Amino acid sequence: MFKLVRFLKDYKKECAIGPLFKFLEACFELLVPLVMAGIIDTGIKNADTIYIYKMGGLMVFLGVLGLVCSLTAQYFAAKASMGFGTALRSALFNHVSRLSYSELDEIGTPSLITRLTGDINQAQTGVNLVLRLFLRSPFIVIGAVIMAFFVDVKLAVIFLIATPLIGAVIYFVMSATVPCYQKIQATLDRISLLTRENLAGVRVIRAFSKQNEEIRTFGTTCGVLMNEQLWAGKIAALLNPATYVVVNAAVIAIVWGGGFQVNEGRLTQGEVIALVNYMSQILLALVALANLIIAFTKASACAVRINEVFDISPGLAESQQPVCVFTDAPRVVFDDVSFSYKKAEEEALSHISFSVPAGSVVGIIGGTGAGKTTLVNLMARFYDVTKGRVLIDGVDVKKYPFAELHRKIGIVPQKAVLFKGTLRENLCWGKKDATDEEIEQALKIAQGWEFVVSKPDRLETMITQGAKNLSGGQRQRLTIARALVGRPEILILDDSASALDFATDAALRKALKKETTGMTVFLVSQRVSTLKNADFIIVLDDGKTVGIGQHDELFESCSVYREICLSQLEKEEV
Repeated sequence: MFKLVRFLKDYKKECAIGPLFKFLEACFELLVPLVMAGIIDTGIKNADTIYIYKMGGLMVFLGVLGLVCSLTAQYFAAKASMGFGTALRSALFNHVSRLSYSELDEIGTPSLITRLTGDINQAQTGVNLVLRLFLRSPFIVIGAVIMAFFVDVKLAVIFLIATPLIGAVIYFVMSATVPCYQKIQATLDRISLLTRENLAGVRVIRAFSKQNEEIRTFGTTCGVLMNEQLWAGKIAALLNPATYVVVNAAVIAIVWGGGFQVNEGRLTQGEVIALVNYMSQILLALVALANLIIAFTKASACAVRINEVFDISPGLAESQQPVCVFTDAPRVVFDDVSFSYKKAEEEALSHISFSVPAGSVVGIIGGTGAGKTTLVNLMARFYDVTKGRVLIDGVDVKKYPFAELHRKIGIVPQKAVLFKGTLRENLCWGKKDATDEEIEQALKIAQGWEFVVSKPDRLETMITQGAKNLSGGQRQRLTIARALVGRPEILILDDSASALDFATDAALRKALKKETTGMTVFLVSQRVSTLKNADFIIVLDDGKTVGIGQHDELFESCSVYREICLSQLEKEEV
């Protein structure tokens, strides 16, 4: 938790004022038993009504002052904790945004969502309680013990015995619950994963009638979470009863011992009441401290998980130096490139080498798992190569600042992802100030203009979350148009026409060839008809290049490509 204190640096004033006013509230509270003792020993004993009213007014005044101090402390503690949560959430989101695909794959999306939401909320609550109670509760305890010594030294020894016992109970609870809360957060990750998978795959689950199995799996996981929470709750529940037992035993000892001293005339009745009040104050302070400890324990467990994310350094180092490209160099070069994913036993790509001139149309084909998507991801530097180099315009992609590299490359991934907002907002991702003419041109190339025009609001049509109000083909055409709006030098279509019918696919390829002169286009596809007119085709098999050339020569020389062709087309068509 202490590693996260840096996010309070902009709230130093609030962090000082909050505990200070809680300290003042505690001071006023410690004076109340002395006033009460005066009322009993002087006012009631002497039947002095004026004195009783005067001391009663003083108690009300001390209570009002304590309330004002408490409200002030609450305000500044809330302001600091909310600011802490906002700064931490922004910093964690920014950090996650800089992580490469490798690190994101390692942590997992459900776990990141839990850490960005629930864990940070818990840490924020911990900060709030610490600022309000961390200084007040110990001061009440220590102050009450000191005041007890002023009243009577012998009876104050009871305070010295009771306080360490309570501290031992608190230590036991803390040491036992921290691991429990860490397990609970890990199980919450699992529940988040199951929820996400079930909501995203609800159609598949229903298609295979797996609802009951998924309900049982979810119920079992929730049962594990319940048992873990019950165990942690049982341990935490020991805190209040154990502290009450110790404190009430101390109160009994004070009343019993004080009774003898009152009888002997060494102590007044009011002083005994004051000692009991001080012990009650210790009890209330320790109950508050117990709640603080439970909250802080949860916050500490969450802080460990948050720091785990901060401790992961981005695997891709961004160059800050501007690059000088070579105009006469090929547009893209793979120089003996090999790549393997983290913790993978085998390489996903092995010794890939090819050169692509500017303005070429390149097809990439291969079986499932051949490494097609991995290859184009290396080009956009979503991952770094394990061996070899990837050059764009004669410069290693590692030397490009990310923004400059991604301005050169327009990529349309396999899964068409659109965001909630208008069509215009989604299409302007590649170029914020794109004109209507540029957007229209991109939509016409992507074969999406007709269905956009058919919408009543055209470019202002709202897209719902997950683009559920669009068909699969419409989503794919919009993502292609989004990439084209920025007029990239390299366009990568990663199997992004799979939802299009053959006529629309053919029209798209024809428009791309006609309207993207000078643009280097990479077509990743399983369809031979989509690739056969490319300037050359790269055939991958099990992460290796087994053929590079045009359709006719590959059909004759590459057995893998011939097998793919004959599986889709008749020999005469090929």
